[in-house]
Amino acid sequence: MAKTEKYLDLPLEEVIGDRFGRYSKYIIQDRALPDVRDGLKPVQRRILYAMHAEKNTHEKNFRKAAKTVGTVIGNYHPHGDTSVYEAMVRMSQEWKMRHILVEMHGNNGSIDGDPPAAMRYTEGRLSSIASELLKDIEKETVEFVPNFDDTTAEPTVLPAKFPNLLANGSTGISAGYATDIPPHNLGEVIDAVIRKIDKPNLPTDELLNIIKGPDFPTGGIVQGRAGLKKAYETGKGKVVVRSKALVEKLRNGREQIVVEELPYDVNKANLVKKMDELRADKKVEGILEVRDETDRTGLRIVIELKKDANSDGILKYLYKNTDLQIAYHYNMVAIQDKTPSLLSLSSIIEAYIAHQKEVVTRQTRFDLNRAETRAHIVEGLIKAISILDELIALIRASKDKQDAKNSIMKTFGFTERQAEAIVTLQLYRLTNTDITALEGEAEELREQIAKLKAILDSEKKLLSTIKSELRQLKKQYATPRKTVIEDEIEELDFNIDVTVASEDVIVSVTRDGYMKRTSLRSYGASNGEEPAMKEQDHLIGLSEINTTDNVLVFTNKGKYISLPVHAMPEIRWKDIGQHISNIATVDSDEHIVRIIPIRNFKESKYLVFLTKNGMIKRSELNLYEAQRYTRMLIALNLKKEDELLDVFLTKGEQDIFIASNKGYGLRFKESDIPVIGQRAAGVKSMALQAGEHIVGGGTVAHKAKGSLLTVTKRGAQKKMKPEELKMAERAQRGQIMFRELKTKQDKLIGFFITEVEKTDIFVEAENGQTAIIHPEELPFSERTSNGSFIFHTKDKAAAVRTHKIIACSKPFAQKSNN
Repeated sequence: MAKTEKYLDLPLEEVIGDRFGRYSKYIIQDRALPDVRDGLKPVQRRILYAMHAEKNTHEKNFRKAAKTVGTVIGNYHPHGDTSVYEAMVRMSQEWKMRHILVEMHGNNGSIDGDPPAAMRYTEGRLSSIASELLKDIEKETVEFVPNFDDTTAEPTVLPAKFPNLLANGSTGISAGYATDIPPHNLGEVIDAVIRKIDKPNLPTDELLNIIKGPDFPTGGIVQGRAGLKKAYETGKGKVVVRSKALVEKLRNGREQIVVEELPYDVNKANLVKKMDELRADKKVEGILEVRDETDRTGLRIVIELKKDANSDGILKYLYKNTDLQIAYHYNMVAIQDKTPSLLSLSSIIEAYIAHQKEVVTRQTRFDLNRAETRAHIVEGLIKAISILDELIALIRASKDKQDAKNSIMKTFGFTERQAEAIVTLQLYRLTNTDITALEGEAEELREQIAKLKAILDSEKKLLSTIKSELRQLKKQYATPRKTVIEDEIEELDFNIDVTVASEDVIVSVTRDGYMKRTSLRSYGASNGEEPAMKEQDHLIGLSEINTTDNVLVFTNKGKYISLPVHAMPEIRWKDIGQHISNIATVDSDEHIVRIIPIRNFKESKYLVFLTKNGMIKRSELNLYEAQRYTRMLIALNLKKEDELLDVFLTKGEQDIFIASNKGYGLRFKESDIPVIGQRAAGVKSMALQAGEHIVGGGTVAHKAKGSLLTVTKRGAQKKMKPEELKMAERAQRGQIMFRELKTKQDKLIGFFITEVEKTDIFVEAENGQTAIIHPEELPFSERTSNGSFIFHTKDKAAAVRTHKIIACSKPFAQKSNN
C-alpha cells in the first residue's frame, strides 16, 4: 500500500510571517541586544563563562584564543568561529571598552581599523574586573539552563557585581530594534546606584549631578547637557562628541593643530585620510600637511598650517566636515524580562539593583545552607570526641562503613551527615588542639549564621551588603574620568577664507547668461579687448572682486541666484564662458538683467526692483543670502506679461528716477517705497496709461552730480541734469521729457543715469547701423528739448536697441552712490 504524504496548503505571507517572526524573536533575545542586568549579549556571556569554567582567569597564564573559541563553539554557542572570535577581540580593545573584559597578547586590531591576528596567534584570559561579573556564580546566584546539546549547563545571566551595561555600554542592530548605550565612568555609576538605593525616587536631575555623562575610552569632549538630560529621561537623545584638539605655535610663526583624543568609535586612519583629501582637493585653505604621529606614548594627529592661516576657522571647518566631531545618538534599548525595552537611566539602575538583590539573596541563602550544614557537622564532631572510646569500639566491631554509620546513628543519635563525618574523620584530628579548633569554628559558624539570617530577614541589611560590595569595587577599579562634559553645543561658524583661497579676479556676465571668472593675468593680457561673445550679446557686469565675495545674478523672470565667486567657472578672458544653465535651470526666453557684487550680506542695504509694467519693490539685502546656488530662487513675484527690468543696490537714501516709453519721467524719494519681504510683488512706481511701460530707471544720491541720458526711437539723444525732473511722489504721472511732435509721435527706448566717470552708451539702428554715445561730449539740454540725432543719414534710421557699455569696476575699492 503506497504511503500518503500530507502537505499543508498555507498562504505564503502566513508562512513568511511566522518564520520571520521566530527568527526576529531569536535575534532580538539571543543575539544582538544586551541584557539589562549584566549588560552582555549571549555570545559575550558565553565567552566569559567558558573562560571562567576553563579557569582561564586573570591570575593564571594566558591561553590560546583558538582554544577558548573552540570551547565556546563546542559547548555553548554553535555558530561561526569568526563571529565568536570578533566578539572576544572586541572585549579586549581598550578603545572600544571602558573596562576591558578580556586581556589579550598579540595583535588584537587597532583604532585604525586594522584586523586582529588570527586566533591561532593570539592569547587571552579574563581580566580582573571580568572576574567580578562571574564572582560567586558557583553559589547558585543565577539560573542555569541546559546548553544546546544537553551535555552541560550555562547561565542565563551573570551575577555582575558591577553595573556593566552602563560602565561599558553596548551597541547592536537587531530586527526592528537597535541599541546605542555609551560607556560611563565606573565610579560615577556606582555612586549613582548607591544613591538610588538610598533614595529610590531620585529624579534624573540629581542623577545627572552624579553621572555627568558618557565617559568614552577614547576621551574627547561631549557637548549638549540638554541632549543628555533627554536621553537619560527617555532613553533617546543626541549629543555632540568632538576631538580634543589644541593649537600649538611653531618657531617660524606658523601654527599647528594637534589632536590628542578622538570621538568614540571613529576610525583614525580614515579620519586622517579624509582631512588630507580636503587639503589636496583645496576644500579647505591653509593646511600645509596632515600627519599621524601616534606612537606608544599616545594618540597624536598633527595638522600643520600655512603662515597666517586661520587656525580657529580651520579647526571649526574640520569639526563640521570630518569625524573630528560626530553626533552620538542615544538609543538605550536592552532586554528586560525577556522583552526589548527602551530604558531611561533610572530604569537601568533600578533593573540592576533588583538583579543584585536577587543575586545577593541567593548567595546569602547558599552561604547560610553551607554554614548550617557545616555547623551541624562540627557539633557532631565535638560530641563524637567526647565519647571517642565508645565510638572506636563500635566502629571496630562493624562489618563495613555503612554498618558503622548505621550503628553510630542508632546507638548515639547522630544524624546521617554527622555519622558520615565521624567515619571519615582522620586520626590526626583526635587531639586536644583539634577540639579547641572545632569549638572555635563552631562559634564562628554561629556568628556567620546569625549574620546571614539577619541579611535575609532585613532588606535594609541586604541593601547595605550590596552597597558595601559596590564601594569595594569602586575603590579597586574606578579610574578618573576621560571625557569632558560641556553644557552647550558650539556653533561651527567660520569665515569663507577658511575654505576659499583669497584671490582678486575679474568676473564677467553677459545678457544671454554667459559667465566666468578670469585671473587678473589673463585679463591684463587682453589689452582692453572685449571678451568673446555671441552676436547680439553684451556685457551686463564686469568687476574686479575677490574669490571670497558673492554675486547676485537677476533675470528678467524675477528670479535670482546667490553665487559665490569661487564657485564660478575659471575661464580665460578670450573664451566665451559657461552658460548659467550649467549651474541652475533657466527658461529659453530668460536673460540676465543685473549682476550685483556682494561682500557682506549683513550690511544695512536694500535691493530696489523695477518691472516693465511699473511695479517697484524694496527689500533688505540680507533676505537674498542663500546657501544653495544650484537652482534659481524667487526674487519677487511678477504678474503675467510683466518682467523685471533692473535691480539697484542702495543705502536707503537715494532719489529714484523712472522713465516710460511715452517719454514721461518721474523722480521720488526711495523712502516712499515700503520695505517688504522677498517674495512680495511690490507697489506701483508710476501712473501708466494704456500701452505705456517702463523703459528704465536708476538711483542717484541726493544732490549728487550726474546726468540723465535719453535715447528715442527716431534716433535722438539728449543729456539732462537730474534737477530737470522735479521731486514728486511715487505713483504719479511724472513730467514729459521731450516735446511732442505733430507729425510722428516719438518713443523713448533708452533711459540711463551716468556718473561723473566715463560711461558710454551703445545704440543700434534698425538698418544695422551702430553708434556709441559719449555722454561727457554732449551738452546739457532742457527737459522739453528733443536733443540731437545719433545717426546722420538721409533717412534718419530708427534706433531699436541700446545698452550701457560696461567698464571694469572695483565695487568695494571705491565710493559708490549706491
